[in-house]
Parts: sequence; C-alpha cells; structure tokens
Amino acid sequence: MADILTIYGIGGIGKTSLAKHIYGLYCHEFQRSSYIDDITRKCNGNFNGLLDLQEQLFNEISKTSSIRFHDVSIYTTRIENALARRRVFLVLDDITTLDQLDSLLGSKGFHPGSKVIIITKDSWLTESCALFKTNIKPNHAMHFLEGLDEIQSQQLLCSHAFRCNYPKAGYEEVSDNLVKYCQGHPLALKVLGKSLHNQDVAYWEGCIEGLMKETNSRINNVLRMSFDALPCNNDKELFKHIACFFVGIDKDVSETILNACDINTRSGITDLVDKCLLSIGLNNELKMHQLIQEMGRWEVRQESLDKPWKRSRLWCHEESFRVLKQKKGKGNVLGLALDMRMIEKEKLGASFELKTDAFSNMDNLMLLQLNYVHMNGSYENFPEELRGLCMHGFPLKSISLDLPMMNLVALDMSYSNIESFVGCDSNPRLDKRQKWDRSRLKDNKLLGSLKILNLSFCKELRSLGEFEQLPTLERLIVRNCISLVEVCESIEKCVDLAFIDLSYCKKIEKLPRIISMLKSVKTMLLDGCSLGKSRIQIRDMDSLELCKGNNISINKRTYFSTFEGAIPSDLKFFAMSLPRTLVRLSLVNSNLFTESFPMDFSCLSMLKELYLDSNPFDSMPSCVRTLPILEILSMENCTKLELVECPPRTLRALLFDSNDLVNVKKVLFDPEMSPLELPFTLITVEHWLYEIEGIVKVQEIVGVEEKVLHRLGWADLEFHNEKCVGSNSSSELGIQVLFS
Repeated sequence: MADILTIYGIGGIGKTSLAKHIYGLYCHEFQRSSYIDDITRKCNGNFNGLLDLQEQLFNEISKTSSIRFHDVSIYTTRIENALARRRVFLVLDDITTLDQLDSLLGSKGFHPGSKVIIITKDSWLTESCALFKTNIKPNHAMHFLEGLDEIQSQQLLCSHAFRCNYPKAGYEEVSDNLVKYCQGHPLALKVLGKSLHNQDVAYWEGCIEGLMKETNSRINNVLRMSFDALPCNNDKELFKHIACFFVGIDKDVSETILNACDINTRSGITDLVDKCLLSIGLNNELKMHQLIQEMGRWEVRQESLDKPWKRSRLWCHEESFRVLKQKKGKGNVLGLALDMRMIEKEKLGASFELKTDAFSNMDNLMLLQLNYVHMNGSYENFPEELRGLCMHGFPLKSISLDLPMMNLVALDMSYSNIESFVGCDSNPRLDKRQKWDRSRLKDNKLLGSLKILNLSFCKELRSLGEFEQLPTLERLIVRNCISLVEVCESIEKCVDLAFIDLSYCKKIEKLPRIISMLKSVKTMLLDGCSLGKSRIQIRDMDSLELCKGNNISINKRTYFSTFEGAIPSDLKFFAMSLPRTLVRLSLVNSNLFTESFPMDFSCLSMLKELYLDSNPFDSMPSCVRTLPILEILSMENCTKLELVECPPRTLRALLFDSNDLVNVKKVLFDPEMSPLELPFTLITVEHWLYEIEGIVKVQEIVGVEEKVLHRLGWADLEFHNEKCVGSNSSSELGIQVLFS
C-alpha cells in the first residue's frame, strides 16, 4: 500500500474536492491529521507564506504551541521530528514547487502507517523531492483525475440549473450542448449551472452562442460569462474587491471594511456564494477558487492593459511600487497593495524609499496596504477617503497624526515599532511632543470611525489606552505583544466592543475590572497568557517569613514571588473581570492547573464555547459545571487529564484528542444530559484505559453477568466459568471486557 498518493490533473477538475472527501473519511483513524490548502496562493501572496504553512502543519501534527520561528530550515527539522514520532495523515493541496514539498515534508521519512496525499498539476514533482533521494524511498502511487463523463456532467449541470439530475422538458438539447462544451470540467459545469438557474431556453441558447464565439480557454469563457451574468454592479464591484484583496480574510472583517466602501455585502456575498463564485471557509474566511480569482483580476486588467495606474485596483507589488515611484496614481484607483518584501529589489533599479505625496492625487483611494514601506514626507496629503489601512512593519514609535484617519474603519499595524496606542495618562515615557499629539488627537477625534484595530506582534507596545478616542471600536486584536503590561480602564468607553484578542501577551498581569461591565463583548481570546503564574506582592516581613517556611523562593529585592499551581491572587477574581456577555472564551496554553480556576463561573451565564486546550490541569475544572448553557468544551492536548466529571447537561460537543489521554481513568456524564458529540477517535483507542460512564464500561470479565456476555455474542461460557472457579483469575491475566 502506498505511503504517498499524488493526485494530479488540470485546474478545477476536482482534485481538491476528492482529497477533502478522502480526508473527511479517514482523518480520525490517525494519531494526527492536517489538511494544508491553497499552498501556492498563500506562498505567492505573502512574504512569510511558507513559514505560515510550516507553522500550521507543525502545530497540527504536534499539538504543541511554540514560539514563532523565522527560518524555514528550523521548521523543516521540527516537522521531520514530528512526522517520525506519530502516525499521521497529511494532505498538501496545490503543490507547484520542490521547495514547498521539501519544506513541508523534509527528507527523513514518516512513522509507519502514515499517509500523505499531494495535490498538484505536475506529475513529476513528488518523486523529485528530497524524500525520494534517500536510500529508503516511500511507496508512491499516482492518480490522474480525468473529467466527468457525459452522464455525470449532465447530472452536475442539472443539479445546479434545475435542482434535479435531469433537464427540464424543452431544455434537453441546450443542456446537451453545454455539457459537450464544458468537456467534463466540474468547476465549469457547476458555475455555468448556477448562472443559468431559472433562465429560459432562449437565454441558454444565447449563452451557448456567446461561448462558441470566444477563442480563449473554455473554462475561462464560462467563468467570465458567469461574472457578466451577475445581477447588479454592486455584486461585480464586490467580486473584484474580493478577488484582488480579500481572499483568505475573515468574512466579518471584510464586510465591515467593504460596507464602509459603499458596497452592499449582505446581499452581495450571498449572491456570489449562490453563483459558486465564492465560498466561506471553516474559519469564516472568504475562499475563492484560484481560477475564479484569476478571472476576477483579469477583468480588472482589462481596464487598462499596459497602464496599470489607470486601473481601479493594484495588487501586483511591482506595479504598485512603480506607480507610486512615478507618482502616476489618480482618482480612479480604489485599492492598492504593496509589500516591499515581495519585490525583487535588484530589478527595480531605483531607490526603495517612496514619498508620501505619491498619494496626493488618489482622492478616491479606500483600501491601502503598505507593508514594510519606508516613506518620506508629511502624511497630511494622504487620501481622506481611506477606509482600510494596513501598515505592517511601520518603522516609527507612534502613528503620525498628520495621517487622515477620520474615515478609517480598520487599521492594522502589526509587526510595527509603536510603543503606545495611544498611551495611558500615567505613562511616564511620553515626551512633550507625544503629549501634545495626544491632546490634538482628543480634540480632532481622528479615530472616531475605527471599528477594527490590530496591533499584533508589536514588540515595543507597552500600553493600550485613551479608548475614549475609539468610540465605535468593535474588534481589538493585540496578539503576541510581548512587552504589553497594561490595558487601561478607559476601555469602558468602547461600548460596541465585541471581540478581544490578547493572546500571548504574557506580561499582562491582570485585566481591568471594568471589562466585566462591557455589554457587547462576545469573544475573548487569552491564549498563552500564563494565567497559571501570578506575581503576588509580599507586603510585610510576616508574609516573607511564612513564604520561607514553606520553601517558597523570594527575591528580597523586588518582594515578588511566582507560585505555580497555587491559587493565584488575581485568578481568584478572574471570572469577575470577564464580560458577562461572553459567548466564546479561549484560555488555551495558559499554564492553568486545577487549582488555578475559580470555584464558580456562573457569572458567565451566556458562555457557549470554552477552550482549555494545552493546560496542565488533572481534572475538568469544577467551575465548568456552573456554566448554564455551555455547548462546546475543548480540552485537547491536556496530557495530565485524569477525570472528566459531570460536564454541563447542555454540552453538545466534548473535544479532546484520545491519543493524548494516557492518564484518563474515567469520564462521567450526567444521565439526564442531552445527546453528546464525541470525537470518533475516542471510541477507537487501541489500548482503552478508561470508561465513559453511561456510554462505555470497562470491567473484569469475572464480574460480568452471563446475560450481558450473551448479548455481546459470547456463546461459549465454559471459558468464562473456568476463569471464575480456576486457580488463576481473569484479573490476574488482565482480561477485561469493554461494552456499552
């Protein structure tokens, strides 16, 4: 049997659909599994694309959270080690280069029983990678995916056009003609069928006539026709915006920005999904088939084939750089993306710095990405119509207040050097200039429209404050800000705040108590915040002597001590600092022991999802039982877990990885609770060490009644009787029965 299966064929033929189907059928049978999709598009569209994919793969097959590396070779080594330790099932979707394969699979081989599916358009790639240059080559099989036959094609077309598997009366001939035109291409048949839904025969005939006149590839002709058939200009503009800038972006974030650009996303996104031009991923991201995205960008290129500055959208980094360098941008440009890391600078033949006045004539620019771009000059002539601004790697310590921000709804300054945003009143690091800027900011309310603020990976960021300047803020994302120590009480002014992410901000010692009063917060992510370690101030010598007597290490100079596993002082009141309106709370990898949790979580009466993965507690925290409407409880990679006792009756899904539950002895459910979804692997464990009371029982055979054994199919009871009366008991032989 093959270790690696390569599925190859032309784009849009159904390779991904086939692989997803196989993955869904078998992923639960392996210790670890991972599906990495859109590999080429993610590598080509992002400077750190390959690193991001390596990080995703490593985390999914190792189930450990680790620091981020910035070296492909380091991740490759870690992936190789993880692949050698466990039986895994991997799918690598859309491989186009050997570098991708070598970086994601390495060269050391797999654990016995592992399986890998590689999806590619090039059949030669797999056996050219490093894995096949070793002495022991993996078993390899290849499958060429052909198009559908005429019967299958007819069924697929009709299922989308007529909601049945055959043509309506009078449509037989036109449907046959379209099936022949599409030549068994599933994507073409699906998109075409959606476009022709509820259209009369004459419309179908006109469609066929138009397609036959085109000389380009047939799949592209079909996709372009589906774009032309969109019912209104709003949907066409939305489609082009997404194709150029928003593929892979969270749907809610995209809607917030595009709505501010006068695009109707509520009906528009629904229309695009209905036409099979767009889909929504499992993580709520916008997804678009690569051929469809290429078609959308092709439509934009037709606005001006050889003069990119005359187009409405610029997404090619080299073209964007040249337009800005030559200062040719005009009022027709609606969106522009530039990441200097994506440019081969030796080809530019010019200085890499740009001047801010390059934007002075782009009066209608609404979407702007300037990642790792160094600009000279004042920002006061920047376009005032900006709605979405992304400036990763911003080099200054604070945001220039010359920048027109009154219409901004989304600001992303991740990986920047800023030290405060905007800074708390007590911040002693602010100089006179910064204090004057803050006063100016307050007077002008420059951020009065901002709804999304992302300051992730800003290593110098120390404080978050002056939230009164952000009255419309809805999403606050501050991941991995390793110097952040303070979130100011003024956050109470953000009455619309619904999403807070402070994951891996490890220096935050406590949350402002005022957060609990916010009435709109639905999601809060505090992953990796080391909440199980608290810094407790020792205020008197009696306390100091008490700590010495209990062998607790004290730093006399600072009078602080770290207690691991003890009840942290801040966490006693932890639940009281959380918003009462929370629906989803994540405390993944926060070093939480059983004793770290408060006794009661009942104040979180609206909580439906709780994620406690990768924490060292040994039993399900008792406070979980006080959550009245909890539906999802996740405890994956909790390797010290021994007991899961009486989770809430309302629970619908209990998520944990059976491969890590080496210490679990018992899972006890309330007999009156609703039907529960369990991971399938939970009941396929090779060496069962625990029972699920009320569902699965583990019992020594001598203690099982004969009628139960009969029901289990044990017809020969002489063996059972011998073990009951013989000199060697079944318990001495270790014989147990597993039944439900």
